[in-house]
Amino acid sequence: MNCAVLGTGLIGGAAAGTWLDHDSDGPAATNTYTAARELWHSVPVDTLFPRTIRGTGAGPGGADREWTRVGVAPDSGCADALDPLLLTVLQPVGCARMVRATYTDATHSGVTTVGLVFTEGEPAAMAALANRFSTEKLGARSDLMPRAYPVKGTAAAAFGDKQRASWTIRILTDAPVVVTATSGFADGRRFAAPQSAEQATAGGASGPVAESGLGHDAKGIADTVERGLRKKAAASPEPAP
Repeated sequence: MNCAVLGTGLIGGAAAGTWLDHDSDGPAATNTYTAARELWHSVPVDTLFPRTIRGTGAGPGGADREWTRVGVAPDSGCADALDPLLLTVLQPVGCARMVRATYTDATHSGVTTVGLVFTEGEPAAMAALANRFSTEKLGARSDLMPRAYPVKGTAAAAFGDKQRASWTIRILTDAPVVVTATSGFADGRRFAAPQSAEQATAGGASGPVAESGLGHDAKGIADTVERGLRKKAAASPEPAP
């Protein structure tokens, strides 16, 4: 139900927010950062993972896209939700909790798992990790792909790790959160050469991942979930001392 929060570990079926930009310094930014750390258990599941996401111009060639939530994973730690290598890379900021949801596109041919890793890192540690991802181009490494979350009885039932085709990882610096998304086909086909969402959505990109729009799916869903997280963190009251 809409009033349930992620901290209860509910599993459910399928409202997008607006991204608010904030200054990186000052009390307002600090309050937003602190509030964001608690969102995994303090807000309704539909707030972080909308039942339906509409992406205007979010598909290949600027086509509109729509995705429907088919399942929400129980909140958990990161050991089972992330591959060991990615978990090692994130170790400097730690993992307090991870929440994930899986979506399908309007044709039920593509599926995407989006995740939020709520870290234990402070602003300096998150900034350092973001810098490492940028300078070492870790976001383009397929051995750091986030794991898929299959959902029985849905279009995502066969969506396992071998079906991952595209992905994105964003290290936020104004919130202790890492946003992840990974996409693939619903028919269970395997991909020998996955392509990051950034590569698959670049101008002139070609190949099955780019042409199918799976990169756009990972990017579009991650964008919306990230916007919603920032909006909710900005609107949350300052934690009591």
